[in-house]
This record gives sequence, structure tokens and C-alpha cells, in this order.
Amino acid sequence: MARINLLATSTTSFGDLIGNGKIYRVPPFQRDYSWHEENWEDLWQDILGLYMNPETSHYMGAIVLQSSKTSDKEFTIIDGQQRLATLSIVAIAVINKIQELVLREEQKEANQERQEILRRTYLSDRDPRSLRYSSKLLLNENNNDFYQSNLINLRKPLNVRSLSKSNQLLWQSFQYLSTHLEALEKVTQDGKRLAEFLTDVIAQRLLFIQINVEDELNAYTVFETLNARGIELSSTDLLKNYLFSLFQGPDDLQEAQRQWRRITNTVQMERFPEFLRYYLSLRQTRVRRERLFKIVRDSVRDGRQAFELLDQLENYASLFIALGNSNDEFWRDFSENRPYIRELELFQVKQAYPALFAAFEQFSPENFTRLLKLVCVLSFRYTIVSSLNPNELETLYNKVAIAITNREITNPKQVFDSLRSVYVADEKFLQDFSLLSISTKGKKKKLVRYILCKLEADAAHIDVNEDSFSIEHILPESPSSDWQQDFTDTQAEEMMYRIGNLTPLEPHLNRQVGNEPYSAKKVVYQQSVYTLTQNVLAEEWTSNTLATRQQQLARRAVHIWRSDFP
Repeated sequence: MARINLLATSTTSFGDLIGNGKIYRVPPFQRDYSWHEENWEDLWQDILGLYMNPETSHYMGAIVLQSSKTSDKEFTIIDGQQRLATLSIVAIAVINKIQELVLREEQKEANQERQEILRRTYLSDRDPRSLRYSSKLLLNENNNDFYQSNLINLRKPLNVRSLSKSNQLLWQSFQYLSTHLEALEKVTQDGKRLAEFLTDVIAQRLLFIQINVEDELNAYTVFETLNARGIELSSTDLLKNYLFSLFQGPDDLQEAQRQWRRITNTVQMERFPEFLRYYLSLRQTRVRRERLFKIVRDSVRDGRQAFELLDQLENYASLFIALGNSNDEFWRDFSENRPYIRELELFQVKQAYPALFAAFEQFSPENFTRLLKLVCVLSFRYTIVSSLNPNELETLYNKVAIAITNREITNPKQVFDSLRSVYVADEKFLQDFSLLSISTKGKKKKLVRYILCKLEADAAHIDVNEDSFSIEHILPESPSSDWQQDFTDTQAEEMMYRIGNLTPLEPHLNRQVGNEPYSAKKVVYQQSVYTLTQNVLAEEWTSNTLATRQQQLARRAVHIWRSDFP
């Protein structure tokens, strides 16, 4: 494994970071300020806990900084901008309270001096020309002007509603923290106590793990390492910053920004790494999430290549979202695909996305639909019924995607030939379906409806609406004592959710039979319009009759979920 060149890893406090004469810059294209009230509330509760318990400290998580190549006094904030910006606003709120004491002529000279010292320590010195204060913390291009002009200089905006959403959040953060600070009457009535609250509580007892890295690649590696430990970091922002750094002129940069916004508005930031991984899998094998940045940096070296990547990502963004939503407008002109897309949703199949990306570009619409059907059949057999490990599927689909991209595979039959090793054979599928058990609670209920719907449609030779029936448990979920002569408690628990114990039934009939004995239920079943239910004709319902019915359904399932290819 390659060595990560960390310049330093240490525990540090907010005061040590911001009070040491250094400047911290948020990259120009990093995401805007986005904390909301729940975030401010969490932070304020942490601060109150420190205030009430003087001997304690609080860990604020990791902060990742990239060292400047030109100055040992300047750092880029790779991760931690939301926390640092909000803590800086806490400092501004404290200084503002001291300013209010000055305006009320309370210990005016002492409080003016405190105010100046705190400003120099936590915000920065006053510019001798403009007499305005500039910050040691510089936010991104959308937030910095408001932060410097209004917050640092304690100037209320003339029209809050005219501000951008993120600048409104900055102002709301200041108001929220000021209001909650005001509630600490013992603190806010005295300039000395306000200063102590900032310097002793906020600055010294809120602790970070400071990680310094030399370049973007090491920063990204740290991101992925921390992500693996459950710490949410914005690795997508780092990738965006790298791409934007490749554009030379302002026109190219503005166009790239517009294109990036279109892509992320479609895909959403939190899903972008997943989307990028599937896209890169069109040309590379075994693309792992932790290697995304390295792959992009190695293959994209200038503005032209960056535009080519953005063009490709924009081209696939809508398809990526549509593959997870059968109701997406994307399928308006391809309505024949909607049933298969819904099955992909239901089965939670994503391993095939790279192959579907490639096929949508290279195959005819008819062949793309045939491929969708194949993926659904294969997934149902392999994942839903036989419960096999999906890792092998991902590897094979990756190879198929590359072969389609390179035009080595040109039709669905060739795809099937490449996937034949993971197509569950009829004999095994029959055996596994004969024992299939799926809970009808929670998200699994939709899957059970789907299976019963397909079985009923095949038996009755008509289309069936999945929402038209209730799922009837022949052996009830809460069996009465009448059932105990045919099922022990253990058998009932094991067989209650077997597919052979489930059947479609009209809602009013389902309510009518409830937990009744089987002898009463089977009479009502004959009133149903559903063929599967009418065919429940056994004299008694036991574990053997349930198993026999499920074997019959399994034989039906073998030809329902079958590949079109020999």
C-alpha cells in the first residue's frame, strides 16, 4: 500500500488553530455553508456541557488541512469548513455581546480593550486603510463577501431575504447563537466572563484531530480512510476542486461550474461517488470507491480532458437516476422498460448499472429492453431466490460493460453467454424456490406482492394489478388454537412466510377469514377471482400440503423467470 505523506497529525483546539497567526481558506468551489438549526443545536449543547462541567473537553472530529506550497502560514481546509465557520460565528457573537456592553457604557474602556484583543486573536486585525476587520478564516466564493462584510464587521444585512440561501444560513446561525448566548445571563452581563467563555471554553476545550496533507491525492486518501470509519466527509468536493483547477480562463471555468451544477442537481452530491464509480467501470476493471480520485487525476490532466469527463458524466446522469425510478420522465418514450426498471428497484440491483450504461449507448432500444429483462431474470434467480453472493455479479457486469464499450459485445445473447456462469440452473432454482420464505412486513412486502402477482398472471393468463389484492396467509400470522393440531409453534414460525402459504385475496375477503380455521377459509377462497386462491383445494392445511403447493408454484416460477436465450 502506498505511503500517505502526512505532514502532521495532532490533537489541537479551536484556539490553537485560529489564534496562531495562520490563515485558513475554504477552496473557492467548495460547497456553500449548509448547517441548519439541528447542527447549531448540537454544537450549542456541546458548548453548554463544557460550560457546566469545567474539567471536561469535547472532541469535534477530524479536520483535514492541505499545506500551502508558498507559505507556512496558509492552509486550505479540505474538510472541517462547516465546523470552523460556525465556531468563528460563536466568537463573533461573543464579541458582539461585548460591543453591546460598550454601547451601554458598562466598563467601556476595559470592554473596548477586550473586544480588540479578541478580534485580533480569533478574527483578525483591522485593515488600517478601510478600518474594517478581515478574517483569519476565508470562506468560499459564494459566502466570503457576506462573511467578511457583514458578520466580521457586525453589520446587519439590509434585506435578509435577498441573500442567497447559504448566506441566509450564515446570518441565521449568528442569530441563533446570539440568542442562546443571551440566555446565559451570568456570562453576558460581564465583559470579563464573556471573554473567559470564549477563551477558556470555546477556544481551549473544543478539540480536533488535525491532519495535514501535502496534496489533493493524499487528502482524498485520508477522506476515504475516515469515511471507512464512519466519518462523513465531502470527497466529491475535492474531486470538483481538482477538475476546476484545470481550467485556465474565466469563461471555461464558468461553463464548467454550470455543467457541474447540472450534473449534481440531477445525481445529488451524496450519490455522486457511486455514479462516478459506475461510469469509470465502463473502461476499467474493479473500480473501488477509494481509488476514484486517483483514477480521475491520472486520466484527466488538462481542461480539455476535464470537459470531456464532464460531458460524459452529464450524458449518463439522467440514465443513472432513471435506472432507480420506473416513474422517471426519462422512460416516457421507452415505456416498455418501466416494468423491468421497477423490478430492478424492487430487487435493489445496481451491479448491472455499468453494463446498462454501455448498452443504452450501444444497443438498439429493442435490445436494451431485452437486456433489462435478462438482468431482472438473472437477478431474481441469483439474488432473490438462491441468495448467492452478489460480488461475482459485479465483477462479471464490469467485464460486460467494458466489452460493450469496446464493441466486443453487440447484443443481449452475447451478454447472456458472458453471464451464463451466474445464471442459476432450472433444477437449483426449482429447489430453492420450493423453500423460499419472505417476510410480508416492511419493505419485503412489495417483493411478496410482486411474486404473487407474477404467479397469478401466469396462472390466469391475464394482467394483474399488484395493488388490487391483500396478501393472505393461509396459516395465519397469529394462529389460533385451532391450528395447533396441524402445526407446532416451531413449524408455524418457520412456515408462516413460505411462498406456498401465501395467496392473493380481495381485501374484504381477507378481513372476513382473519384467523379462522382452514375449513372456514377454503370455502371463502372459492369466492375469490384469483386463480391461485381458487386452486387452494386441499382437504386440510398441514406442513405437507403447504410444501406440495409451493413445489407446484416453483414449477410455474421456472418458466416465468427464464432467460430468452438457450
